Amino acid sequence: MAKKEYESMTEELIMPIIEANHFELVDVEWVREGSNWYLRAYIDKEGGITVDDCELVSRAFGDILDEKDYIEENYIFEVSSPGLDRPLKKEKDFARSLGKEVEIKLYKAINKEKEFIGTLKSYDKDTVTIELDDEGEMTFKRSDIAVIRLAFLW
Repeated sequence: MAKKEYESMTEELIMPIIEANHFELVDVEWVREGSNWYLRAYIDKEGGITVDDCELVSRAFGDILDEKDYIEENYIFEVSSPGLDRPLKKEKDFARSLGKEVEIKLYKAINKEKEFIGTLKSYDKDTVTIELDDEGEMTFKRSDIAVIRLAFLW
């Protein structure tokens, strides 16, 4: 199995636990960090996730992981809050962020700039449009965006 299969199988198997506890599954990732593989589930809920919430999901899903045993490699399973700086990935992330300040980082520069901050005006499966403070609207191809997340200006 490859990355996408591990992530989609995990998402499918963890959803009943997530839904039963009225949480939101923000993302699932299969990543290598150093010499270790990690399977991570990021969860959220209104008002924020607690350590106890993460432990509840981790214990319940740990039993399923043992039973289904669909991952061949040795790995570490973690359940975590997505954090304030989480990237927008899914439709619901974009919908929730309409009208809010976002930060976009591009793979390749446009007019010598790779980072843009503006208000998320619209999006579709191929593009994202933001309103820049003094330069009007700018539309980016999703395929050109390395990461898009809510902007927190301190």
